[in-house]
Amino acid sequence: MHTIDLNCDLGEGCGNDAGIVPLISSANVSCGAHAGDDDTIAETLRLCSKHGVAVGAHPGYAERENFGRRETGQSPQDIATLVQTQVEHFLDLARAHGVPVRHVKLHGALYNRAARDVEVATAVARTVQRIDPALRLVGLSGSEMLNIARTLGMAVAHEVFPDRGYDTEGRLLPRDRPGAVVESPEEVAERAFLLASLGLARDERGRPLMLRADTLCLHGDRADAIAVARAVRGRLARFEIVVTALD
Repeated sequence: MHTIDLNCDLGEGCGNDAGIVPLISSANVSCGAHAGDDDTIAETLRLCSKHGVAVGAHPGYAERENFGRRETGQSPQDIATLVQTQVEHFLDLARAHGVPVRHVKLHGALYNRAARDVEVATAVARTVQRIDPALRLVGLSGSEMLNIARTLGMAVAHEVFPDRGYDTEGRLLPRDRPGAVVESPEEVAERAFLLASLGLARDERGRPLMLRADTLCLHGDRADAIAVARAVRGRLARFEIVVTALD
């Protein structure tokens, strides 16, 4: 039996959470910095608990005007403090609702920076490990952060994106580049199948790109997020790929 984790970034106040949560196995819930607030976090936690969806903290730059997708240039030390503050607050909220937290995944520009910046990656990994060594670190497949986390003895998950385009090095294309966001739900579903079954993506030139795929990520902030999630689940089910949370 072939299995894959299907995750989505949620708790961002975009109005899609109730429709998406039943379709996924893991949720990356905003810690309230780049989007959302304690009330939206609490509601998403309740939804995840109801549907048996694994929960993770989703910290990012406190840069709400650009949804955390603009690089701020903060130092590794400042980023460590930012991550610690957000994750600890999220853990407190999750405990208050009786929901276990299983992983941490960075958001937006901070996610991309930690994927390539060794100092930031090290600061993030050590901070998460210090907060709770049982937390899994989710990051871009093959990234610096996951390599560093593994050397620290942490559990990691290599994440791939069926709804995003890749450059020739296996990094996500900046959102202002052509092909950065895959618009068609059917195309996202086909890419999800190829990634889940073969670890196969295509770079911006159309060439094959092989990636380790432990978890597929969808984005809950797009207008058609529920339709995309349904299309992905349908395509995976058609080929008997079972959606289940990471061990």
